[in-house]
Amino acid sequence: MSEILVLVEHTDGDVKKVTLELLTKARALGAPSAVFIGSGFEKAKDKLAEYGAAKVYVAESAELTGYVVAPKAELLAKLVTDHEPAAVLVAATAEGKEVAGRLAVKTSSGVLTDAVDLNLVDGAFVAEQSIFGGSSIVHSAVTAGTPIIAMRPNATPPAPEAAAAERVDVEVTLTEAAKLARVVEKVVVPKGDRPELTEAAIVVSGGRGVGSAEKFSVIEALADQLGAAVGASRAAVDSGWYPHQSQVGQTGKTVSPQLYVACGISGAIQHRAGMQTSKTIVAVNKDAEAPIFELVDYGVVGDLFAVVPQATEEIAKRK
Repeated sequence: MSEILVLVEHTDGDVKKVTLELLTKARALGAPSAVFIGSGFEKAKDKLAEYGAAKVYVAESAELTGYVVAPKAELLAKLVTDHEPAAVLVAATAEGKEVAGRLAVKTSSGVLTDAVDLNLVDGAFVAEQSIFGGSSIVHSAVTAGTPIIAMRPNATPPAPEAAAAERVDVEVTLTEAAKLARVVEKVVVPKGDRPELTEAAIVVSGGRGVGSAEKFSVIEALADQLGAAVGASRAAVDSGWYPHQSQVGQTGKTVSPQLYVACGISGAIQHRAGMQTSKTIVAVNKDAEAPIFELVDYGVVGDLFAVVPQATEEIAKRK
């Protein structure tokens, strides 16, 4: 089977869920080889093996993580040149998409971003993408070089399948251009008990209809009962009711959870662009004509402060 490179997203060896999704997808299309950059491989090895990485290219040089993005692209470019993989998969995160773009330039290859599915059709990798704010679905294929595909988190349910995760150490000599932007400080954002927004299987979001920062406690209570992440519309963020890092939408984060619950969100195109590929969408809004109802699987017309607490209470009873 053809080798497929998967760039590992991790924090000091803690492998992120999106990497397990990419390994799962790569197994269905070829032979996955993970690319681990930075420290913590021994901590990550068992998880990568559990999800099917037959081989892991390991680059632990501090130089690769001491600069911004460019060194990762140069290492991947070396692996593409040396091993000629069938494709390269990265997560469609802000950093992942930048790595993909730089890698495409270095290898004279095509790049597809924000893929929600990937299949082999007549020997070609064909990505499914949601475009124009989620109003259209297209299928795209790379016609030049090595296909480089950035896939959205939650696009593929992760499924374990044991493999060897054989370690192969790799090095790359960085160009001066790759050293132009240096990381001078890293700040760890305090993490609560809720899952990270872009990786969560369930997201509960609040919008203008919530009314205030204090009333977001209703959204948080439902999210906590569901084990969900909390999101917010641009209107709620701009009003200062919830942090910007929780914004879902075209100018915020793109999510594709198994379940998305929109509370008090009208469903403007900007918001829909960030959540329309969710597997199941539920909306609560007192306006029966709200645009959000055009794309939901289940809609409740009513006051969110009456509906959401009842749902929260009922879920708690059934646990």
